[in-house]
Amino acid sequence: MDGGSRGNGHVSYGEFSRLDLRVAVIKSAEPIPGRTRILRGVVDLGGGDERTAVIGGAEHYAPADLAGRTVVVVANLEPRSLAGVESEAMLLAADVDGKPHWLTVDGAVQAGSPVR
Repeated sequence: MDGGSRGNGHVSYGEFSRLDLRVAVIKSAEPIPGRTRILRGVVDLGGGDERTAVIGGAEHYAPADLAGRTVVVVANLEPRSLAGVESEAMLLAADVDGKPHWLTVDGAVQAGSPVR
């Protein structure tokens, strides 16, 4: 094993560089009717760019606990409909015993800042 690889093979630098990883602020989160594990959220990527995102971990976090967090998102994934919500960004998280821990950054970093 190569220091934490999940056995999925290597990704070239070119493939990795296609990802648009950016800092975002969670503006709001709310329950999705009939769903207990996901929330509908709005993330601010700076410069007036706000996106809807389906956020996992609703069984661990109250919506009010997520608002205002500065997180890292993948901003250029194809939109995908999840539970009837069009998700336009993906929040990155570490999984610890089944609970997501959002990748956050120092509060001095502005929404929209690229992650390299």
